[in-house]
Amino acid sequence: MFSSSADKAPGLMVRTLRDPDGANLDRVQVIKGWLDDKGETHERIYDVAVSDGRAKKPVGSTVDIEKATCTNTIGDAVMAAHWTDPDFDPKEPPFNYVRVLEIPTPRWTTCDAAFFNIKRPDNGPATFRDRACSSPIWYTP
Repeated sequence: MFSSSADKAPGLMVRTLRDPDGANLDRVQVIKGWLDDKGETHERIYDVAVSDGRAKKPVGSTVDIEKATCTNTIGDAVMAAHWTDPDFDPKEPPFNYVRVLEIPTPRWTTCDAAFFNIKRPDNGPATFRDRACSSPIWYTP
């Protein structure tokens, strides 16, 4: 939902729910993008909800790399927030989208190494953080 009036900053309500078979959620972000006067693109990331009552600290990890398992003992299953653009300029036509990040889970190469009882490749990360993004939300002055 996106609401605004002529010179008021837009408000955005967000509610997220983890996948029933997936990992808990770490954070919800709003990404704002815009063009400056020179036509250059910019983006700013706003954390609008963070799990476990944390401030800006990292979420941590429950991944057991050797067993390629993890638990949902950190993060939240449901997150909600209301965000108002703190840098709103009524003359600027920005776009916004919502991004949701999950807690870390074992990467597929970690799972394969554990399943086949082989050495995990060391040329990539052992964990991965899935994410989901909304469609863009455009504001036209």
